[in-house]
Amino acid sequence: MFINREQELNNLEHRYRAEGAEFFVLYGRRRIGKTELLKQFCKDKRSIYFLASQLKERDHLNQILEVALHVIEDPSLQNMTFNNWESVLVYFAQKAEEEPLVVVLDEFQYLCEDNSALPSLVQRFWDLHGKDSNLFLILCGSHVSFMEREVLAERSPLYGRRTGQLKLQPLSYRESGRFYPEFSSREKALIFGMLGGVPSYLNRFTLENSEHLREEYNQSIEQNMINELLTPQGYLFDEVNFLLRTELREPRTYASILQAIAGGMTRLNEISQRVGLNTTSANKYVSVLRELGLVKRVVPLTERAPDRSKKGLYKIADNYVKFWHRFVLPFRSLIESGNSDLVYNRMIAPNLSQYMGEIFEDVCRQYVELHWKEKIGIAPTRVGAYWGSNLEIDLMTENLDNSNWFGECKWWKSPVGENALNKLIEKVDLLPEHFKERPKYILFSASGFTDSLKQRASDNGVILIDLHDLY
Repeated sequence: MFINREQELNNLEHRYRAEGAEFFVLYGRRRIGKTELLKQFCKDKRSIYFLASQLKERDHLNQILEVALHVIEDPSLQNMTFNNWESVLVYFAQKAEEEPLVVVLDEFQYLCEDNSALPSLVQRFWDLHGKDSNLFLILCGSHVSFMEREVLAERSPLYGRRTGQLKLQPLSYRESGRFYPEFSSREKALIFGMLGGVPSYLNRFTLENSEHLREEYNQSIEQNMINELLTPQGYLFDEVNFLLRTELREPRTYASILQAIAGGMTRLNEISQRVGLNTTSANKYVSVLRELGLVKRVVPLTERAPDRSKKGLYKIADNYVKFWHRFVLPFRSLIESGNSDLVYNRMIAPNLSQYMGEIFEDVCRQYVELHWKEKIGIAPTRVGAYWGSNLEIDLMTENLDNSNWFGECKWWKSPVGENALNKLIEKVDLLPEHFKERPKYILFSASGFTDSLKQRASDNGVILIDLHDLY
């Protein structure tokens, strides 16, 4: 299933229709949807799509020749041998003179494993032949640090050659919900809380993957969770460790850091003490996890120098990684001994609402950041949260007119009433004067609102957002 990515596809299409050569770099963590995006882009074009693997260079050269035989009408190809990558690219550039040709080298880092000089060879080809052709060359890779260091960085031979680049990000909560048009908004939010916005993971939680006919939606969510996360054979049971092993050189250290953050160690000194590293080393490891999108650093919106703020907290950024550390890793022994139902019924189901509280706050902030203009006609300049001594506000914005929106996000089973609005107003009253000169209020609820709150909100310009609005 291919969902969304319209903006990314449109960008590639625009580049394809423009005259001249293109050298595009696409990268992002595993499972994020790079290959599917490229297949969608290439499907109606004359294209060579080559997916590399961990083989010797001779094998790769033979394989790309086989791909070319099915795309390019050239009798001489039958008797041709590609001796190196430069000859491959020169040949494709020549064939692009007749008609535009897209060439995708996917998992580029594997091609470089057996030939570390490949970036220099590509650079020489591009300078001598590629930039003056009609070739659309795309280098794609899943090893984020490799692509940034060996392809994009200033010290790379390829620096300055690319005509465009894209680090593919996870889907938003609303885009993720499009995988499940038959599910309710609450169920879409629950699945996003478990899997985040990684398309490969979202594809696992579908009706087709359920092994039984269901009477209620939550029954299917439960069964999919057990099938994919809570059985040793499940696709997502050990995916976190697999991701760390394929992306990082010291997976055990990174795993310990993730476990520390998931366990509530949110400051760098706490993380370093828990893992047994000095703060300088811990900071380097955490920075890599931030580059991968697995960890984020958050600061109160009121901080004027966020990068230097001492109030910064580290949190797990990926919902699947967060869910896995909360509900899978601690109970692996039970799961592997065949007690998946016990883990779900005793450990997950009673605690799922509490877990979803923080997820729901992130969803609400994402809604304001991405869709607030649809709601009120103007987008905020900054979106975040506020916390200080004995005071937390789930959502806060800064706006062009110097006003601020303040919001509370309630993943409750019952409708939100006036008491939530009263508490929010009390919190805002404790802020410094310049933040409450023009306060505006938003309440988010997973279970609707009481009639009295609806009336008061209507009379006082308070905006109420429920799950239906979010999706």
